This record gives sequence, C-alpha cells and structure tokens, in this order.
Amino acid sequence: METQESAVAEAVKASGESTLEKATAKAKETFDQMLNVSLNIAVTGNTGSGKSSFVNALRGLNEDDEGAAPTGVTETTLLEISCNFTGNSWLIVACTMEITMYEHPTMPNVKIWDLPGIGSPNFKADKYLKYVKFKDYDFFIILNSERFTENDIMLAKEIRKQKKNFYFVRAKIDNDIRAEERKKGFDEQKVLSEIRKDCQKNLKEMGEPKVFLISSYGLEKYDFEILQNTLEEELPAHKRSALLQAWPVCSAASLEKKIKLFEDKIWAASLASGVIAVVPLPGLSVACDTGIVLGFLSRCYYSFGLDDRSLSRLSEKVNKPHLKHMAKSKFVAAIKEKAVTRVSVSASLTTVAAVEYLFSLLPGVGSAVAAGMSFITTRYLLREGLKDLAETARNIRKEAGLNTA
Repeated sequence: METQESAVAEAVKASGESTLEKATAKAKETFDQMLNVSLNIAVTGNTGSGKSSFVNALRGLNEDDEGAAPTGVTETTLLEISCNFTGNSWLIVACTMEITMYEHPTMPNVKIWDLPGIGSPNFKADKYLKYVKFKDYDFFIILNSERFTENDIMLAKEIRKQKKNFYFVRAKIDNDIRAEERKKGFDEQKVLSEIRKDCQKNLKEMGEPKVFLISSYGLEKYDFEILQNTLEEELPAHKRSALLQAWPVCSAASLEKKIKLFEDKIWAASLASGVIAVVPLPGLSVACDTGIVLGFLSRCYYSFGLDDRSLSRLSEKVNKPHLKHMAKSKFVAAIKEKAVTRVSVSASLTTVAAVEYLFSLLPGVGSAVAAGMSFITTRYLLREGLKDLAETARNIRKEAGLNTA
C-alpha cells in the first residue's frame, strides 16, 4: 500500500520543486488560480450580428434562462456625440457605447463583456478602445453575421497595435446552411469554404487571418472547437485553465481535456490541504480539507455539465427527456446536495459538514475523518470523485447519442 511519505514525494515531484515547503507554496498558488483566476472575454459586434446568442452559448444558457443576454434586434444605447470640422461643415458622429458584463453562471471568475460595434468609420478605433477600456480584457472576439467591414478591420488593427489578441468569428452559419440546402446540388462543405473565402477576402488587409465559422445553437458543429483550441494555445497557462473549465462541452475531445485538466491539478489540491493535518488543532484539518475537496469536485461537476440546467439543455437539444435524471452517481448526489453555484475556496472552508457524506461513500475513510484527514486520504477522495464524475459525464454523452472518445 502506498504510504503518505511516498505519496507526498510524488506530489513534490509533480510540482517541479525541490522541497516540500516550496511545493506546498506552489500547490496553494496553483489551486487558488484554478478556482479564482480571472478571465475577461470581450465580444464586439453590431446589433443583429448574433452577439447575445454567442454570449449565452458561452455561458451555457438558453435565451429564456434567468440572467441570459437579451436577444433580438432592439438595443438600448448610451449615445456619444463627437463633432469634427471637415471642409466647410461640421460632421456629427454618433456611436453607441453601452457595455454589458455577463458573469459565467457557475464560475464567477469568468466574465464575458458585450461591447458595441464600432458603428462608423468616422469614429476612430483608438478612441473606441479608450472608451471600452481595452486593457481590462484578455482577448477580443470580433463577431459578424455577414461580411466583415472596414470598421472591423480598423478595430482589429488597433487591437494589434495594443498587443492584444483578437479573433474573427462569423456567426449564424446555420442560417446560411439552411438558405443553401434547398438549392440543387447542395454541398455543405463547399458552402462553408465559400463563406470562409469571402470573409478572408474582405479581411485581406489583415494578411491571412483565421476566420471561425460558428453556430451558437450548434456548438458541436463547424469551428467552435477549433476556436477553443486556438484560444488554449495562445492564452497563458493560468488563463487557459479558466477557459477550459468555463468553455461549454462541445465534443468528447473537449470533455476529455477538462478531465485531464483536473487530473493534473490533484497533486496541488491534495498538497495544499494535506500538510494542515500536522497542526494539532481539533477540526482544522477537516475544515480545510473539506473546503478544498468540495471546491475541487464541485468545479468538476459544473465544468462537465452535470448540473440540472446543463442536463436540461442537453435533453432538450437531443429530445431525450430522461437525460435530465441520469446524473445519479454517489458523488453527483453528494455535490448536488451540498454545493452552491458559486464555488470559492474561502466560502467553502467553513463547510465542515458538507463533505462528510462523501467520506461515508468510500470504504475505510470514515476513521480518517475523525482523526483529521491525511494527505493521502484527500488525494484518494479527489481521484475517486473525479473518476466518478468523469464516467457519469461520458455515459450521459453516450446516452445522448453524441460522439464519444
């Protein structure tokens, strides 16, 4: 049987540090980042471009869900007026400048910002970025449902000057496909290729930028997963973790990436809590371990789409109502009973009783709780919990008839 000493040594090695003290400090920082690091996504585009639907899709919400971004063609605006003297007359330029922040419903550290389109070529891109406070965002999504315009290009150039990343997203591809599929000789791949070429032609001033074709109502189709992969490659590691957790599960591959992310963080969660057991204060190790276990497994639960809202949306999409009731594993039941939507380390530290039921599910663990949980017990519980939640998510995808790894 593995000893606590060998388990700790393995965790220290996984940390890349030379001593337990350094590894523990890194573990606490890594675990805190996993749950709390901020990610701010800016989505810009004009009214009718599909921004609201895209924002809702990223947050895993339907249009009629509470807190969803309102969709439609109307827009409430704050009007900014500037006057420029051109020749013998004054040119009055109006620009909508309303900015709306949407928090991720289960991961409040991830925020999506709905920015207005630049509106007019007379309204300079640098001035626009000043108004929207571009430094606050990790990257920009420049979204359009038709051709990208001169305004989009100007904005992209200015974002590039400011050394920020941007991504051109062509939305409402499902509408284009429906319009074309009635025609004789319809070929979906040909249609997609023509749309992509047309977009790139309009953006030739930018070189050869990638253009991602997406449907907010069919994330498993077209380029949504390619967009995710691109963002992962270009984000810093700690921001990548936030993206992976919050990004919707759109394929078996994306689910497996999430599972791997959490597997790679078990050493940090275990080490961050395990050393507390040596402190001779009754209840301290239990409280701290409980907070970390609950925070870690609850984040898995939401990230894998096992919460009621995600399952309800999936069941409606594939027309299989029974999917809403499939998440019945022992760990899902425990988390569902005790977890809150907003999971944070600080909030969960005081929830000593919240994970006691989880311990009762595992043989030989109950006595460890009474004495103060050890590092090896915490790690065992995290591994078993992650395995249980991952298998539940895979089984639900299989039952839904979706692709499996």
